[in-house]
Amino acid sequence: MHDETVAWLSLSLVPGLGARGLYKLVDRFGTAQAVLHASPADIGEVTGLREEVGRGLTDRRRYIDQATAELHRLTRIGGRLLTSPDPAYPDVLRHLSPPPPILFVRGDVDLLHRPMAALVGTRAATSYGRRMAASLAGALACRGVAIVSGMAAGIDTAAHQGCLSGAGATVGVLGCGLNVVYPRSNQRLFDEVLASGALVSEYPLDTQPEPFRFPARNRIIAGLARAIVVIEAGAKSGALITVQYGLEAGREIFAVPGQADSFKSQGAHWLIKQGAGLATCADDILACFDDVVQQADNEETAPARGGVETEGSGDLLAHLEQYPLGREEVLRRSGLSSARLSELLLLLELDGVVELLPGNMVRRVG
Repeated sequence: MHDETVAWLSLSLVPGLGARGLYKLVDRFGTAQAVLHASPADIGEVTGLREEVGRGLTDRRRYIDQATAELHRLTRIGGRLLTSPDPAYPDVLRHLSPPPPILFVRGDVDLLHRPMAALVGTRAATSYGRRMAASLAGALACRGVAIVSGMAAGIDTAAHQGCLSGAGATVGVLGCGLNVVYPRSNQRLFDEVLASGALVSEYPLDTQPEPFRFPARNRIIAGLARAIVVIEAGAKSGALITVQYGLEAGREIFAVPGQADSFKSQGAHWLIKQGAGLATCADDILACFDDVVQQADNEETAPARGGVETEGSGDLLAHLEQYPLGREEVLRRSGLSSARLSELLLLLELDGVVELLPGNMVRRVG
């Protein structure tokens, strides 16, 4: 275990230090290890730090021990800690001000260097929103663009699943620890993203999802993406926070139009009025990825749909009716887990054979 990596994680655990304070100290003393070995008097000469930082650094052994234990746990689950000086740290995040000092990563670390599109939007997505998210993600994935989103319910989930259905590469950025599945219904998606993509977080293992953690997650999503696509976002949607971070980082912004009177598309429509690109199909977004598309075309690597297993979809259809059924009734009839039911319903909705209705209702079409 690299001592400098332990030192960076140790400093990140010091209360009140934060990213800016951490970088200020490393700039002053040269390395994170040097910061931990600095005297209280030398630390006190650094301006702009909270008093609690100086007190915390007097207990440095505690944070070193915590960091060492955390890294051992991360290694045991196949994870890796990236610090901003690490060559494996994604270059695109280094342009944020300030860059996240550390990233916990599980899965394919090299994927973090791929050009990505972020697909974001409301958790309470409509059938149309989920369909557009999955369709756009799948089409972009087939042209070699990686998809990044936040692993939340609704648009995020549809985007990740759509990417996987196109055998594409997807990155999930979490507002919790890398061993915490949120929402719980996304356990299967969590496993699939981990198997063929990557999961990223700024937070140590066991950290629980709290609303105040999600803006930091959104900032990483915006930083990793070359283009940000908003699909169904209300006037105060968290997706607009991602957009704000994206604008600060110079990212391209797109929005998918919804129904004119839909409050779930107010944020997307506002973005279009402000000059965001109108996205109705993947081609609208691919102009930002000419280099990626050209390489994919030259290599003839556009994959066929099939990354997400569709086994059992026929059996599920047999349990549905042409009149609406509640989700609990479908679960009872099918015997599927909640996560597997959500996945199959999304795929069947994309195929146009089921319709997901308000109030957790579903019906067979035709």
